[in-house]
Amino acid sequence: MVCSKLIINIPTGLHLRPISILCNRSIDFKSTITIRIREKSVNAKSVLGVLSACVKHGDEIELICEGPDEKEANNILSEMIRAGLGDE
Repeated sequence: MVCSKLIINIPTGLHLRPISILCNRSIDFKSTITIRIREKSVNAKSVLGVLSACVKHGDEIELICEGPDEKEANNILSEMIRAGLGDE
């Protein structure tokens, strides 16, 4: 299992457009990918799941990847989130 703690720097938080970018890329990995915010954990491959987490600007999330390509998944997805998922 590989985990990264990340701060959401997208001014409007995670809304549908950046979530769809994140989910579409997450689906490419065989690993289980989870986003944890506060006490809630959601499947990063589910648009509705991530949307239900209500992630706002400045929130800290934990990206958890577990499986055969966990390191690659964590590196790529963490970098995408840091870069704003195309929404900065």
